[in-house]
Amino acid sequence: MIRTIDGFHQDEQGDWVAELSCLHTQHVRHQPPFLDRPWVETASGRSGRVGAAIECSPCDRAELPDGLNVVRTVGPFDSETLPRGLQRDHRVAERTWGCVRLIEGTVRFSMEADPRIVLQLRAGDTHPIPPGMPHALQVDGHLRVAVDFLARAAPPLAAGSDRPASTAWPLIGG
Repeated sequence: MIRTIDGFHQDEQGDWVAELSCLHTQHVRHQPPFLDRPWVETASGRSGRVGAAIECSPCDRAELPDGLNVVRTVGPFDSETLPRGLQRDHRVAERTWGCVRLIEGTVRFSMEADPRIVLQLRAGDTHPIPPGMPHALQVDGHLRVAVDFLARAAPPLAAGSDRPASTAWPLIGG
């Protein structure tokens, strides 16, 4: 799935890591002749790539990024109260993940990943939903289902500053 670069930070070894709009991270190294990314070596090069498109394979596999917290839950719904909007293709907002959580019964879950994901979820099953990825639930009889929304909380601001106190927040400079 194509995502955008929101910013950069350096890992413990000093390698540059792109912070993606889906909340995943991806190393962006310049290692010619295998990886030709000279732009990553300068602050202006990195800042010029903020907003650029980049492929995110973990999104296609619906892999939850680390460090997310549940910020809201909708439901539980049963087969009579499940909103029609959840039964047709819809999307989770950018920079937010969903996680369908089946409490009772069964439901058919489909998601337009690459390749397409179609699953029969049973009581106790959960499935992550990447931001912006079309997905739908199809009722297969009795069910109770809830959807959790997950996001990464913004880091606290440094005292007397409008910048984050932590260097773990996406940075462009360096």
